Amino acid sequence: MEKKPWGYQPRPETLGPDWELHPQTHSVRAGLARTGFGETSEALFLNSGFTYSSAQEAFDSFAEETDHYLYSRFHNPTIAMFEKRLAAIEGAEMCVATGSGMSAMFASLACLVEQGDHVVASAAMFSSCHVVITEFLPKWGVSFELVKGNDPAVWAKALSKPTKAVFIETPSNPLLEIVDIAMVSELAHKVGATVIVDNVMASPVLQKPLTMGADVVMYSATKHIDGQGRVLAGALLGSASYIQDKLLPFVRHTGPALSAFNAWVLVKSLETMHMRVESMVSNAQAIAEFLEKQPGIKSVRYPGLKSHPNYELAMKQMNKGGGSTIGIEFKGSQDEVFAFMNKLRVIDISNNLGDSKSLITHPSSTTHRRLAPEVQADMGITPSVLRLSVGLEHSSDLIKDLQQALAK
Repeated sequence: MEKKPWGYQPRPETLGPDWELHPQTHSVRAGLARTGFGETSEALFLNSGFTYSSAQEAFDSFAEETDHYLYSRFHNPTIAMFEKRLAAIEGAEMCVATGSGMSAMFASLACLVEQGDHVVASAAMFSSCHVVITEFLPKWGVSFELVKGNDPAVWAKALSKPTKAVFIETPSNPLLEIVDIAMVSELAHKVGATVIVDNVMASPVLQKPLTMGADVVMYSATKHIDGQGRVLAGALLGSASYIQDKLLPFVRHTGPALSAFNAWVLVKSLETMHMRVESMVSNAQAIAEFLEKQPGIKSVRYPGLKSHPNYELAMKQMNKGGGSTIGIEFKGSQDEVFAFMNKLRVIDISNNLGDSKSLITHPSSTTHRRLAPEVQADMGITPSVLRLSVGLEHSSDLIKDLQQALAK
């Protein structure tokens, strides 16, 4: 092996592990591509373009006859590290990163459908996802049907006509409704539909949709994956055939690219994701149990509580806990709910979630404001509902903060 002038010698490939690594180890090691300098931290490639040794190499690269980076809108070494690392954690063949969660959500469907196609989706979902499916896709001549609950007969009826894609959000935002991924996937595949699961609320730590029959997993990597309020990003994971044949031609020409800097932040964020999510879940469980006992609260929606209508299914699908988010419905009016929020001293008012800081929002007037009142009501989102995203503060301080705000 030729000695480099700066003294770095790559480790022989034979020194790599010959066993299956744990996802937490993948979160630190997968996709690592060191340069000749042998840096310990991953390198950050901020360049927009790449050079070629000859005109023929450029020709071969664009003809995909050689493996060479072309342009950072298509691919970039830093972004590739993030994609490979997240794919290893998820257990997916391939991953494509995007500039935001919603760009990933839109691309997941837009790369599949055309005029005359039909899409089926779970009725409870984030407002922007609802707008894409019920307002934007119909402009392209794509029909849709929304399904509530987990009745196989209802899902089978919705899937009784040719369906191109099924979009599931589980747990849902903000009231944590659970959809049976395995059941829906089995029914969808009978009609040749591609099953896409929005796994944002569970994160890669708690739920693995691909192991339950889903074809594609979607993330807003802003939540949990970064989870520290720093960058926007999205990701789509699935089979090589879906990524290469459907998704890549769409994203390369429409340009929802992730920046290299954001990818580098996410690569480093993945190293601590498991620890952060597990701590947040522990906090959320304790807080949900506390809130359930408070007289001023009508109901608490948290998959880790036995009172959740789909508790057993949630624990089967989310094998490490109920997540970091809690849906809360108060007995009081919107004014009283606002007064409670304004009394909080530790928990911030913010529409983000999956963050290291605990955040609370009023979905009806913020995240789901775009939806008509009747749609909100159908989702169970009333003016007395709050969404609490539990962070990494000590649970005792969060409970004290909620306690003092409730008392006042």
